[in-house]
Amino acid sequence: MSNDALYNKSYFNRLGELSDLAPEVFKAFAQFDKVALSEGKLSVKVKELIAIAVAHTTGCPYCIEVHVKNGKKQEVSKEEMAEAILVATALKAGSALAHGVNALNAYDGNGEEDLYRASYFNRLKEFSQLNGDIFGSFVDFDQKSMKEGALTVKEKELIAVAVAHTTGCPYCIDVHTKGAKRAGTTKEELAESIMVATALKAGSAVAHSVNALNAYDSVK
Repeated sequence: MSNDALYNKSYFNRLGELSDLAPEVFKAFAQFDKVALSEGKLSVKVKELIAIAVAHTTGCPYCIEVHVKNGKKQEVSKEEMAEAILVATALKAGSALAHGVNALNAYDGNGEEDLYRASYFNRLKEFSQLNGDIFGSFVDFDQKSMKEGALTVKEKELIAVAVAHTTGCPYCIDVHTKGAKRAGTTKEELAESIMVATALKAGSAVAHSVNALNAYDSVK
């Protein structure tokens, strides 16, 4: 193992040190994480697919390692995993594009005090005139990523809602929550998908604590 390695599987073993350093808080997080990923209105398999997608959004290699292995134990196929990752890819890219309407407002100096309005999303089509080929390519990718395949449209919309909460894109949350409801998602299922996203985003911060411990200990 290189001394220059910032990520190494073995580093994850240091996570238990947090239970000594901040016992009450660490225990509370561990309990929340366990409940969030447990069977409820959504199966453990679907929750692990959501977790895999969100882990790719947060960019946490430790979380990817853990939840891909957990997903495989729940009989997640490689094809299902790939589709979940591509939904996350479309949503992360889509968040950047969706915020383009804010850039258009800022560029045009429209003088509005509201930074987010549902109506602003209508400006998205302007990108088809400004960057037609690129915009069209993204729309094609986005639409194909959400089509039924190894995963159902409902499963993909649940993943999309979770990822949208991770990217913090209000336009994406609006679009995909409505899409999830049209696909037959209940409010309880929606809430569970959001809780998985919450656990994974928090879990990414916790997981990276092993890097902080390494950095702290390296200073003599």
